[in-house]
Amino acid sequence: MAQTNPIPLRLNEARKRANMTQKELGIRIGMDPSSASSRMNHYEKDRHTPDVQTLQRMADELCVPLNYFFCDTAESAELACLISRLSTEDKKKLIKQLNNIPEN
Repeated sequence: MAQTNPIPLRLNEARKRANMTQKELGIRIGMDPSSASSRMNHYEKDRHTPDVQTLQRMADELCVPLNYFFCDTAESAELACLISRLSTEDKKKLIKQLNNIPEN
């Protein structure tokens, strides 16, 4: 079964959560104002896929980690955002806690 590309959905969700138009986000990441809206629309409609550098600029502008765009479920996307906000020490603690969870 073909996997659906999660990037368009995650991009749309993050942009809307940031209260930005497609054009505004495009301009903020360095696109020409005359084509920013169209290019962002193509990304959100899965007509084109942005390269990693463009995704990183979007992630920075939208305050989400890069891996957020690749999450295939809402839960994993939310976890990616929450984990990215933790300090390095807290991330290490979380890893240790998760590794010590007994299997059922």
